Amino acid sequence: MATDITVYLDDQPGELARLSRILGDAGVNIDGMCAVTSGGGAAEVHVLVDDLAPALEALEGAGVEIAGEQEVIVVPLEDRPGALAEVARRLGEAEVNITLAYLATSTRLALATDNFEGTMATLRTD
Repeated sequence: MATDITVYLDDQPGELARLSRILGDAGVNIDGMCAVTSGGGAAEVHVLVDDLAPALEALEGAGVEIAGEQEVIVVPLEDRPGALAEVARRLGEAEVNITLAYLATSTRLALATDNFEGTMATLRTD
């Protein structure tokens, strides 16, 4: 299961390296990530992992502030113009609100929505 972990880091040089080292040393692969700063204070970082338990253990052990975790849907995307628009359109037409979205490794889209089952049904390609 893919999980997005939200953490807060100090908005200063070396913090992303520290986060990456903590997870790497624990054997946790980062499948995707997104980091946003707001001009000082803290940076909000989303990290996509498949191994939740060791990731949480490593982060907590290192004193990293964990703001939350949520299951996400990871959707393969074609690497071409308009691919994201097609997924977003389908979800919009199904009245599913996207609450989190960022690109992951291998041109995949990590999504959290207000309707997990509706998202899965909408994006199912059977």
